[in-house]
Formats: sequence, structure tokens, C-alpha cells
Amino acid sequence: MRRKTKIKKVENIDPKYGSPLVGKFVNYIMRQGKKSTAQRVVYGAFDIIKEKTKGDPMELFEKAIKNITPALEVKSRRVGGANYQVPQPVRPDRKIQLAFRWVINAAKAKKGKSMAEKLAEEFMLAANNEGAAIKKKLDTHRMAEANRAFAHFSW
Repeated sequence: MRRKTKIKKVENIDPKYGSPLVGKFVNYIMRQGKKSTAQRVVYGAFDIIKEKTKGDPMELFEKAIKNITPALEVKSRRVGGANYQVPQPVRPDRKIQLAFRWVINAAKAKKGKSMAEKLAEEFMLAANNEGAAIKKKLDTHRMAEANRAFAHFSW
């Protein structure tokens, strides 16, 4: 018998921009429960984006996240004593999770600027299909493509 489906929690909507995606991103940035600090970083990044591009930071943010989200990933599967990297499509909720994680890690890897500046720079690069987060997505897709021969092992 199957389990009951998990009830999704109501998404927390961001107070400034009214977007559940921004609210979720703020929660990914947050460390040790310091939400106001995380909001300051994200809103600071959006202000920098608005200043540099003279456009709407929400549009650029959504475009960047859309460009970063992966379609395929590889998962390890043990078959007959050997481990195979089996390409799998990525679930919709996991796509956003991976995109957020890759953007944050790419921003953290940069040195010498504030986190808001690094995030803004990474979003602007990702909107133009450049940057470390896009490179991570392309590496993931390349890995899935290289292991396409093992797709029949998917479960």
C-alpha cells in the first residue's frame, strides 16, 4: 500500500517583492536563523542589479534562476556489483533547490566583495548564460549526456 502524499507547506511570500521565489531564496541564504541579515543581503543584491542594469531586478532574478535550473542529473545506481551513473530528469522542486545552491556557492567562492555584490554579479552573469553557476549546470548536463548509455538502468 502506498504512503499518503506529503502535504506541501504554504510558501512564505517575500514582504518587499511579493514573490514566493524570493522568499525561498532568502531562506536559502539565511544562516543561524538570521533572516533580517539574509534579507539585507538579497535586497542589497537587487538594489545593485537595479543600479547597474537600470531594469527590474525581479525579471533578471527569475531569468537567471530559469537559466541555471538543470533538466538532467546523474544518480549513482548499483547493478550487479558495479556502480553506474544513471542520468535522471530532475524533479521541479529539486531544480530550484539546485539552482539556489549553485548560485550561492558561486557567489561565496568569489573574494574581496560583500555578499550582496557577489550575488548581484552572479545573477547578472547567469541572466546572460555566463558565470560559475551556469558552468555547474553545463557540467551536470555534460555528465548526464556522457552516461546516456546507462539510462536503461533508471528505476
